[in-house]
Amino acid sequence: MDIILLERVEKLGGIGDVVSVKDGYARNYLLPNKKALRANEANKKVFEANRAKIEADNAEKRTAAEAHSGNVEGKQVVLIRASSNSGQLYGSVSVRDIVEALNAEGADVAKQMIVLERPIKTLGLFDVRVNLHPEVTVNVQVNVARSPDEAELQSQGVDVMAAMFEQDTSGFTEAYDPNAEPGEIATEEAEEAAPAEGEEEA
Repeated sequence: MDIILLERVEKLGGIGDVVSVKDGYARNYLLPNKKALRANEANKKVFEANRAKIEADNAEKRTAAEAHSGNVEGKQVVLIRASSNSGQLYGSVSVRDIVEALNAEGADVAKQMIVLERPIKTLGLFDVRVNLHPEVTVNVQVNVARSPDEAELQSQGVDVMAAMFEQDTSGFTEAYDPNAEPGEIATEEAEEAAPAEGEEEA
């Protein structure tokens, strides 16, 4: 389907561009969200007649979004979640979770602004894009951890999962060696004792 864009759409074009898209994308997303018009003669005339107003409205919204961006850009939100020992979450972090956390910090964003490339299903730090306007995009960081302390460590650049794994491994080795290999320890003690006896005899 050929459409006329009423605002910039990523990977498609800018205001006034006539582009061809899949029918479903146009019918289910672009047209109902007033991001585009069907590219017929009547709509082309309507668009040209209103082009100046459409562009002025867009510029006004862009300016407002740029002002708003200072309140959102670079924010870090912490989400506390339960996970397995391998760091896999029981469930995943949703767009709604991110929106609620950002708004609790005074960001004032809506669900449709969040661009989540893939679901967040593990502990860690994740960069998430926020589209405040088709031409204004900022980044925020989502810190998913099992506790506020872990979140603090992650924000300082510590790989909590790797550190935890190292601790588990060393703890396991220390607890295991004395019980599993008593023969070696006994042998070492015997070797140390043997020369001492020889010295006494000499």
